[in-house]
Amino acid sequence: MTDGIIRVFTWEAGARINVRNLGGEIVIEANAAGLKTLAGHLLTLAQDGTPDGAHLHLEESNGLENGSAGLVLEKCDDA
Repeated sequence: MTDGIIRVFTWEAGARINVRNLGGEIVIEANAAGLKTLAGHLLTLAQDGTPDGAHLHLEESNGLENGSAGLVLEKCDDA
């Protein structure tokens, strides 16, 4: 919940997402369910009324495969 607005982030069954930091590049590697999950997360953040700064942390303990680099998805309309 951000500023009284509830956003629900859902996960596709069997989603696998791995984030690798290669120095100058970030690689997001996912199966089809993982890609659909990420797309859904981005669409959720893009909804009207979602304030700037609303974000979602993805980590090994929160949706990513073991060994993944952390990933933060954040809305920023000023970018």
